[in-house]
This record gives sequence, C-alpha cells and structure tokens, in this order.
Amino acid sequence: MLASGFPLLHDYRMSASAAAREEPVRPTALPISLIDSKGTAVTGKRNAGFARPSDDVLLDLYRRMVVARRFDVQVSALTRQGRLATYPSALGQEACEISAVASLQVQDWIFPTYRDTIAVLSRGVSPAETLALFRGDWHLGFDPGRYRIAPQATPLATQALHAVGLATAAKLKGDDTVALTFLGDGSTSEGDAHEAFNFAAVWQAPVVFLVQNNQYAISVPVAKQTHARTFADKAIGYGMPGYFVDGNDAAAMFAVISSSVERARAGGGPTLIEGLTYRVEAHTNSDDPTRYRNKSEEAKWRALDPLLRLEKYLTAAGILTPAIASDISDEAEALATATREAMSETPAVDPLELFDHVYVNERPALLEQRAFLERELAATEAGSRS
Repeated sequence: MLASGFPLLHDYRMSASAAAREEPVRPTALPISLIDSKGTAVTGKRNAGFARPSDDVLLDLYRRMVVARRFDVQVSALTRQGRLATYPSALGQEACEISAVASLQVQDWIFPTYRDTIAVLSRGVSPAETLALFRGDWHLGFDPGRYRIAPQATPLATQALHAVGLATAAKLKGDDTVALTFLGDGSTSEGDAHEAFNFAAVWQAPVVFLVQNNQYAISVPVAKQTHARTFADKAIGYGMPGYFVDGNDAAAMFAVISSSVERARAGGGPTLIEGLTYRVEAHTNSDDPTRYRNKSEEAKWRALDPLLRLEKYLTAAGILTPAIASDISDEAEALATATREAMSETPAVDPLELFDHVYVNERPALLEQRAFLERELAATEAGSRS
C-alpha cells in the first residue's frame, strides 16, 4: 500500500475484475491495408491478420462506391445551381462510408454526421428523402425507424452519445443490435466524444466508432487536433480495441469494420477505428479550401482515389468485366437522373409543420409561436390576393 492508503497500481491491475479483462488490440504503426494504391493485393504484416473479402463482396463495394460517387458529384452540381442550400461532399471518402454500411445487418443502426449522406443513400434512403435536410425542406426527410438511421448530426460528436445510448439499451433488452457511428477527426476534440468512448467501454456497449480522418476539421489540420500518433491510439486509454486503417482501401475497411461489428454483436464491446482518408472537395459549397491547403496536397490524395484502387484490382483479377462496369455505370446514371428530377420538383411545404412532433403535450410558449406564425402566414396570403 502507498502511504496515502491507496493500493499500488500493480494491485489494481491484478484485481479480480481487471484480471478478467481482455487485453485490447492496439493500433498498428502503419495503417492496415489489403489492397494498395496500385490495386495490388497486400501481404505480410500490413494486413494485420485480416483476410481480403470475397470477390462478391468487393464487387458489391465497388458498385456502391461508383453509385455513391456519381450521386455526390451530381448533388454538388445541383448545389452550385442553387437547388440545395448547402452540401458537404464526401468525395474521396467512399471506402470508409460504403464499407461501413455494407458491414451492417438490417437490425443495426448508423448514426451519421452531416458529411455521411452517401452512407444514408447506400442504406436505401431515396435521393429526395436523403436531400430534404440540405434543401431546407425538413429537419429530417426520412423515417429513422424504418431505415435504422439516426438524423444526420451537425453538432460535432453528439451522435456518438446517441449511438452509445441505443447500443446500451439494445444490450439491456437482449437484442442483437449494433450501433455504428461516424466521427470526423475534429469531433474527437469534443467532450461528447470522450463521454461516448468512456461510457461505451465501461458498459461494454455494442457500438463501433468510425473516425474518418480526412485531415481537416473545416480548416483546422490534424496537427492542431491531437498530439497522439493516431486517433486510433485514443482507444488504449479507454480499454477498447483500436485499429488504424487505410481509409482509401475498401477491402481493409470492410474487413476491419465487419469484424468489429460482429465482435460487438457477440458481446465483445466497443471498438474505435480510424480510417485515414482525405476530403477532396471543399468542406461545403461555401468553403474556400485554397486558404488552408495547396494543390499539390490535393493531387497527392487524388492519386490515392479509393474507387480507382478497387477498380484496378477487380479488373486485373477478371472480376470487373466491361459488361459489368457498363451495368454499374448505367445504374449510377439512372440514380443521378432521379436525383435531378427530385430536386427539380417544388415540394408543398407547410411552415406550421415546424411545430409538429416537438412535444407530446405542447407547451404554452410553443403554442404562442405557432399562433404568431399562423397570423403572419394569413396576412401574407391576404396581401397576395389583394
């Protein structure tokens, strides 16, 4: 015992509860990779013991990524045309987001951020429902219960706490549900992220934290977010496994995420995964990235394009044939067309819907605000008729 009366750290580590704990996986020094930037299969220590997914899985990931890329480019164009209020592009981050969605089962939930629109789309939400938020029509354009998708969070890291709450509730109920939440590198600087990591580890909640390290939190680089070697290293302090993964390698991302999801489902608790990737486009359409990064940096990361990497591998292996590639391209173009058509329609929006579903029993202040808006709308309508 120490003079203060506290047990030695060694005694704590050897206590019954601590000794029963599994030593968590520690992040590797280099990012885990299964297919390199040239489209070649990776062997040796870089794969960290993970097996390359089957050809069918890789082809499905490629198809989803092509469709998501075409959607993202189309939406960015529509935003520049003024048909959406704003849009945070995920161009270059497709391997992280698509692999995550593909790793889940139907009963699992995702908790996305504002940049994870292609993940929402890949989960099965229609373009019109997906983009209602960015068009300013609704706070949320789809039914979360139907798709098992929480609202896209704009405040940083708040959705991580929601994911842990749902996962913990599922565990208490005996459901085999896993929650996966996306985070950006900047989100890890928020107190909510710490609380989510700590709670999940203490309660062994079935949740996977996926940090998409795209190098910048708006204009703030990684060096000003953390002094840690990697974001994945943060897992060590919470007593949960941490994985540092090549975020532009869809094969590696799928292998690590799917393994972590099934570990959580089996009662193994949470996992923190860092996907090292890059935001190719601006933060949003109102951002000017030339103020904080240079063209050579962007060119370097464009050469590491996750979609082209997987395409090279599948083509060389004879898995992606010209006929299949043509079918996938047609599917992507059909979705782009449907997206343009959906954004060309003018929805009938009732401003009074803002007050619906806020409280079960509406409060006096809310009723006053509704009455005020009703009078304003009535006056505007009367003025337009006169």
